[in-house]
Amino acid sequence: MPPTGLKPARAFSAEERTAVYRAIHERRDVRGQFLPDPIADEVLTRILAAAHSSPSVGLSQPWSFIIIRDGAIRSEIRAAFAGANDEARQMFSGGRLALYSALKLQGISEAALNICVTCDRMRGGPVVLGRTHDNDTDLYSTACAVQNLWLAARAEGIGVGWVSIFRQDDLRRILGIPAHVVPVAYLCLGHVRELFDGPELEARGWGQREPLDDMVFQDRWGGRP
Repeated sequence: MPPTGLKPARAFSAEERTAVYRAIHERRDVRGQFLPDPIADEVLTRILAAAHSSPSVGLSQPWSFIIIRDGAIRSEIRAAFAGANDEARQMFSGGRLALYSALKLQGISEAALNICVTCDRMRGGPVVLGRTHDNDTDLYSTACAVQNLWLAARAEGIGVGWVSIFRQDDLRRILGIPAHVVPVAYLCLGHVRELFDGPELEARGWGQREPLDDMVFQDRWGGRP
């Protein structure tokens, strides 16, 4: 049934807040820690329901979720990644190239399943409330669904890795995605035994998390509190 009205708002309890912030701060991009155990159907349903509960511009809900278990399809996807990754590798040089080449950037075959999260750019009709002046808000909405999925998976003990090194045309061809639908995220999901205690790329020496204070401005760009 649709909502019937308002209900009282309240802050979460201290225990509830701790759980929410823990999921946020302990979320990781998983590449090489996947276990072979299958994901239970009820767990996957809860994770997808969390993604489907995301905010969307004009309540357009532009996302769809392609669940990929088939080994042959995943082999094609992995080959598409390998081709794009070879191109990406050539964009780096020196020590950066050596480090890039040593990184494991996908778990397509190792994960229990893969999910391609897409954005249907025609969903909601020709005019969508809130999308009248920024046509890309449907893509932003789909990114919110990806984040919800990721946090719910972390709470369930399921690791998620986002594989972004693809040519979109390869994903469209392999997965039969229509031209007006954009593949926003290709995700690998599976049980994990352990996770890095911080971003893996930081642990590998690729970069580091910048201080929050450097990212916060007041009133206008560059304005300091």
